[in-house]
Amino acid sequence: MEQPVNAYGLQMHPMREALYSELHSRPFQVIPSPARITHLAVMCNSDQSAAQFEHLKELYEHFGVTPPENDELCYHADFGKLRVRREKHMEFTAYTFINTDIEQGGNPFEVTGLTPLPEGWLANIPGTVLSAFHISVEDSRQTQELNLPLVKRFFEGMRLVGSSPQDGDARVWTTFQTHSDSFGRFLIYNKQMSDSQLGRLIQRLIEIEVYRLMCLLSLPTAREINPTLNAMDQKLADITDHLAHSTDIDEQALLGRLTDMASWVEDCRARATFRFSATYAYHDLVIKRLEELREDEVSGHLTITEFMTRRLTPAVKTCRATSNRLEDLSRRIDRVAEMMRTRVELSIQSQNQELLASMDQRSKVQLMMQHTVEGLSVAAISYYTIGLIKYLLDALYNTGVELNKDLIMGISVPVVIGIVAFTTRKIHKHFLKLAIDQAAKAENESKV
Repeated sequence: MEQPVNAYGLQMHPMREALYSELHSRPFQVIPSPARITHLAVMCNSDQSAAQFEHLKELYEHFGVTPPENDELCYHADFGKLRVRREKHMEFTAYTFINTDIEQGGNPFEVTGLTPLPEGWLANIPGTVLSAFHISVEDSRQTQELNLPLVKRFFEGMRLVGSSPQDGDARVWTTFQTHSDSFGRFLIYNKQMSDSQLGRLIQRLIEIEVYRLMCLLSLPTAREINPTLNAMDQKLADITDHLAHSTDIDEQALLGRLTDMASWVEDCRARATFRFSATYAYHDLVIKRLEELREDEVSGHLTITEFMTRRLTPAVKTCRATSNRLEDLSRRIDRVAEMMRTRVELSIQSQNQELLASMDQRSKVQLMMQHTVEGLSVAAISYYTIGLIKYLLDALYNTGVELNKDLIMGISVPVVIGIVAFTTRKIHKHFLKLAIDQAAKAENESKV
């Protein structure tokens, strides 16, 4: 790939511009007061993400704006009084609708960021909504901040969480619960923040709400795994105790049980490892955003940081403890299984030694039998050879050759026996030497 050259003739890295753009891909928004904002976090796969882009184009066409041609990580569309922002994250897509065509007074959640949307468009967004909430921004510089009983009525009487972020430049009320419309609610009174500061504050609140829900996605998995994890832990303890105190052990049966336990642990790890890792990452982001709020306490109410610390952190610790227990159980099963395999290997080696000893004993018996057979074979071969010599002498004698058959037969007996014994012994040594040479060759090859 050819590298670009700048005006100074310097060779630039081909990804340099992309790396610069990445830092500006999701800029903070500038939000005026008052405003009505609605945020959605939609879980989706790759096919649904592509369908969401086509669905977004319909909104452009409705407002008479030319839709974009290519899908990108972040889109920001301005339709006059309605601004729409769509961001693609690893696991979800975020939609932010900002409605500035409002008047202060009355119920701050009667008009929302969804009010200007065409009918039916919202319901057709591909994917599953995880987080959905309204943010109502009121300008305290133009109107007086409402009293607490009235604020509580806007949240349908639920217990409030109050905060004065940015060193008291704003007042935030929420419940971190869903209301009758299945949406959460945030009410912000802007005391002396600029539009840019307000945009950053709202972005932090959005990320806190979305990331804390993403963080909690692994909690049901942890609660599902824990009871079985307790049972598996007890089973492993029983197996270990049996190995330590029992002499009558069925190694194959125990290895089968350990294999079943290891399969369950690996299945849980495959299902939960990514989710647990994501939980820790989202939790770190939530804590970071809480620190950036720089909250002051509202008398008589939990702050956002106190609420999150009290409710979210124990859930994350539960997930972390479950993950650590899974890893610990996996290691312990591996150690016990390795010990069992060692016992089986030692048992097999002992059986092999007994078998080799038995084979060695049989070899000695076979060798003795072989020597016996060799002796008998010498006698048999000599007998038949002498018989052939006798037939030869009879034939020569009958043809008129004068010879002493008895003398020749007497002399041939020891000579034939000696020759047969010598030949048999030489053949035996030849095969023995061949076997020794082959064994030495095999040993040298194994060493190499």
